[in-house]
Amino acid sequence: MSFHPHTSSFNGVQGAGALDVSLGPQHPSTHGVFRMNVRMEGETITKLQPVFGYLHRNHEKIAEANSWLGSMPYTDRLDYICPITNNWAYARAVEQLAGIEVPERAEYIRVIVGELTRLQNHTVFLGFILADMGAWGSALMYAFREREKILDLFEWLTGARMMVNYMRFGGVRCDLPVGWLEKARAYVETYPAFLDEMERLLTGNEILLARLQGVGILSGERAINGGLSGPVLRASGVDYDIRKVDAYGVYPRLSFRIPRGTVGDCYDRFMIRLLEARESIRILQQAFAQIPAGPTLNPAVKQRGFKPPAGEAYGRIEGPKGELGFHLISQGGEKPYRYHVRPPSLINLTLLEEMCLGTKIADVMVILGSIDIVLGEVDR
Repeated sequence: MSFHPHTSSFNGVQGAGALDVSLGPQHPSTHGVFRMNVRMEGETITKLQPVFGYLHRNHEKIAEANSWLGSMPYTDRLDYICPITNNWAYARAVEQLAGIEVPERAEYIRVIVGELTRLQNHTVFLGFILADMGAWGSALMYAFREREKILDLFEWLTGARMMVNYMRFGGVRCDLPVGWLEKARAYVETYPAFLDEMERLLTGNEILLARLQGVGILSGERAINGGLSGPVLRASGVDYDIRKVDAYGVYPRLSFRIPRGTVGDCYDRFMIRLLEARESIRILQQAFAQIPAGPTLNPAVKQRGFKPPAGEAYGRIEGPKGELGFHLISQGGEKPYRYHVRPPSLINLTLLEEMCLGTKIADVMVILGSIDIVLGEVDR
C-alpha cells in the first residue's frame, strides 16, 4: 500500500490529529489503476475522495469517429471482465435507434452467453473479495478455475476468451457450434457443486463475517438517490432489476427471482452475488430447454455501411455490475453524432465516501471490493 501523508488535494483546514493519506494509484487491490485520497482521525475515515482518470482512453470520442459496427469491438474493453454484455447493451441501443428486430434464436443465445458472463463475473468477485481482505489463496484460485471453464466456452464460440466482438445489430455474429450447447449444459450442471463448496468455505468463516457484517452500510433510499444499480442496489433492499423492469430479450419467458439484502452492508453485497449466481443457473437451464432452431441474424440488416435513421435512443441491460446503458444520437450517417456510455462501475462509486465514513482504514479496500468495479468502464 502506498502511503503519502499530507499530499492529498482536500480543501479546507486539516484538523488537529488528522492525517491525509493517498491510497494508490498502484495498489493491487483497486481493480485497476485507481486512487483514493483519505483523511483519518487515528484509523477512522473522516473524508474520502476517489481520483479517476488514470485509465482514460477516449472511448466515446473514438466511437464518434468510427462506424457504427466499428465500435462493437471497442465495447469489449469497457468492463473487460464482461465483454459480451458490453456488446449486448450497445447492440440493443442501436437496435432501438433503428427499429431492428432480433430473431428468436439469437435472443436466446444472447441470454445464454449473458448469464454465463454474469456467472463468471460473480465467480471472480467471490475470489477477489477475499483477496481484498488479504487472503490471496484458495478461494481466489477456486474462482479462477471455474472462470476458465466459462472462458473456454467463449473461446469455442467466438474465437476469443475475452475480447469477443460477438454481438451484431439484429443478432449475433455466428450460431452455436455443433456440440457447444451440450458442453455448456453439462458445465452448468456442475456449477451448483462449486457454489456449495464456496459457501461452505466462506459464509461461516469467522474472519469473513467480522470483516463484512456491519461494514460499509448503505440504505436503500441513499442508493436510489445516488442512482446506484445492480447487486449494490439490491443489497440495500431495493427490488429493481432491468431484466424484469424492461423485460427485454426472452427474459419474460424465464422464471427467476431477484435476491435482495436487508442491511446493505458488505456482507449483503457478498451474499447477493452468491444468490444471483444460483438464479443465473435457473435461467440458463430454462434457456437451454427452450432455445429454438432458426436464424441468428436479421438478414435485412446491412452491417457494413449501416446508417440508422436520424434520431436518438438509450438502450440498456442488467449487466453483472448494474445498469449498463448507451445513449446514441444519429444524424443518418455512418457514424454516431453522439455516443455516451452509462457505466455501472462509475455510478456505483459515487457513494463510496458515504459507505466509508466512520469505518477504519483497513475496511476501505473491502468496501471498495464489495462494489465490484472495473476501471475500464469508470474512466473509458
